[in-house]
Amino acid sequence: MKGSTLNPPTVISRRDLLKGAAAAAGGCLTLPMSLQGADSVAPKSVAAVVTRYEKGLHADVLIGKIMEGWKQDGGTGPALKLASMYVDQYGPGDLARGLAEKYNVPLFDTIEGAVTVGGNSIPVDGVISVGEHGDYPYNDKEQHLYPRRRFFSEITDTFRKYGRVVPVFNDKHLGPQWDDAKWMYDRAQELKVPFMAGSSLVVTYRDPELNLPMGSDIEAAVAIGYSGLDIYAAHALEVFQCLVERRRGAEKGVEWVQFLQGDAMWKAIDDGRVSSEIFHAALALVAASPEGVRQSKDASLFLFQYRDGLLGTLFMLPGFATGTAIALKVKGQQQLLATRFEERTQPRHPHFAYLLKGIERMIHTGKPSYPVERTLLTSGILDRALTSRLLKQERLVTPELEIRYTPVDYPHAPFPELTSRPAGG
Repeated sequence: MKGSTLNPPTVISRRDLLKGAAAAAGGCLTLPMSLQGADSVAPKSVAAVVTRYEKGLHADVLIGKIMEGWKQDGGTGPALKLASMYVDQYGPGDLARGLAEKYNVPLFDTIEGAVTVGGNSIPVDGVISVGEHGDYPYNDKEQHLYPRRRFFSEITDTFRKYGRVVPVFNDKHLGPQWDDAKWMYDRAQELKVPFMAGSSLVVTYRDPELNLPMGSDIEAAVAIGYSGLDIYAAHALEVFQCLVERRRGAEKGVEWVQFLQGDAMWKAIDDGRVSSEIFHAALALVAASPEGVRQSKDASLFLFQYRDGLLGTLFMLPGFATGTAIALKVKGQQQLLATRFEERTQPRHPHFAYLLKGIERMIHTGKPSYPVERTLLTSGILDRALTSRLLKQERLVTPELEIRYTPVDYPHAPFPELTSRPAGG
């Protein structure tokens, strides 16, 4: 497949490609036929660029589903075919070499080699970049310096060299440093790369089910997160954003960001800036009891003011909370809305299968399934919050986060439920 211009690849007609409608949160969304359980869509080829490939790592639960089916049991999978792979580091539990041999996937020692499949053109229809896990340094803000910018730079340098652009997915947040995140976004805009990024939790199961209509009058919202700040606040911020972006008139960006710990974080509840009722509604979904929450070790609060006046609120409670949850108040509704974003492990981390469905849709249509600006904004909030932490909890004005975008009504799991057949079936 030969390309000659820096434009997205030509795709088959929407009428031929798409069939039916999937149940969506507050609406309907047309998805590729493979997502409806049909087998008649010709697979698109993808190159994988990953940091490390071992069981349970992001590369495994994303790329492994292309080779071995949605449930990684040898059953049916996405309408994608893995054409090539680049692995930055080979760990002691490496799976890449064995799977590459089993499925006849060539491994390359350069990113350009993987994107061109060793040739002098770009024959693949998309690239999946997984810059997560592996032996990489940390900076003074405790950001794990995964090579996401380097990966994207070399991928897009290859596009420019060979005169063809294809869609790219970047796993998790951009950056992780703000300058790198913004550079990646600007490069995608410059070269007109169909670009997606972000957390698998935005499309995971919600317990209880929560479908928030577009244009909702959200008066207040509180998120609870757990685990490390850089690694898991990224997830919590993005699932928070995937709900609050559905408010009336959103999204226009964030005016300021502040990180708080100790007495200062709990004062935000005590003085009424953050609703105690909403906080406890979210906490109840991820903690056995609220008792002792104020004594929880390493607890912190991310506060950020949206440009339309909504206060963004994320409590990170490592060692106390057991998951990610959000509660919110909608104008005119007496009852609060709250849900937990599930991280199921069986079969083989299924929320990553729903993320892969969104990637599949982009690669087949040439258009992102939802805006990368959401991930850019949350990447910026995270970086600014960690900067505030380093600067002794200073509030940071953030004109760089005046990021505007229009959200789309993309569904979360199940849409439809995954289907698979036994290995060898």
